[in-house]
Amino acid sequence: MFNRENLQRLIFLDIETVSLTRNYDSLPERLKPHWDKKSTYLQRNSPEPVLPPAEFYVERAAIYAEFAKVVCISSGYLKFEGDTPVLKVKSCYGPDEALVLQEFGHMLDRFPTVPKWLLCAHNGKEFDFPFLGRRFLVNGIELPRLLQIQGRKPWEIPHIDTMELWKFGDYKSFVSLDLLTALLDIPSPKEQMDGSMVGSTFWEEGDCERIRKYCEQDVLATAQLVLKFARQKLIPEDGLISV
Repeated sequence: MFNRENLQRLIFLDIETVSLTRNYDSLPERLKPHWDKKSTYLQRNSPEPVLPPAEFYVERAAIYAEFAKVVCISSGYLKFEGDTPVLKVKSCYGPDEALVLQEFGHMLDRFPTVPKWLLCAHNGKEFDFPFLGRRFLVNGIELPRLLQIQGRKPWEIPHIDTMELWKFGDYKSFVSLDLLTALLDIPSPKEQMDGSMVGSTFWEEGDCERIRKYCEQDVLATAQLVLKFARQKLIPEDGLISV
């Protein structure tokens, strides 16, 4: 599936997102009725009591590109030192989404077109890649070359999704990165923090540095997963290099 040559042409990627505003009351007035409709629709079959839109916004808005923003993008690529892989990681992060996207876009476009590079993320085809593309459009920023995939059919997207690799063609529900790392005896990226804590870490604590570290651990775990699939050595504890 992967050899060392093409493993070194993958850009491993993870993003962290938060609700567009601290709370529902701060949401632009034109967006509120749209969130109200979405809140009702998403809870239509829930066995739990239906939450009012304001509460549901805090709980769920961060995963929808129309009602959320990107606060961290971490990406990295592999290099082999003998038989040992190392991962070089760069993070673009902060409260200003436009600056985060611009920095990431400029960095991504510096990768050469020959040989071909591909993005790789866990659940990337349903979350990271489309979310980033939509937020680039919302901010009026030119899409980097590797994200110019709008209008393509799912099977035409060239990028790698580790959850898709795990499916072996099966159609099944979400399988978390944390579950796969536990199953394959890879160190968990969720030891200090998990995705449910990103919103409060950003809005209540303002701790973007903590979010960066968490995001980079997800990139590391994704790279380890691909190495495991390729039956290669894993990245050692000192093999994550932030640049």
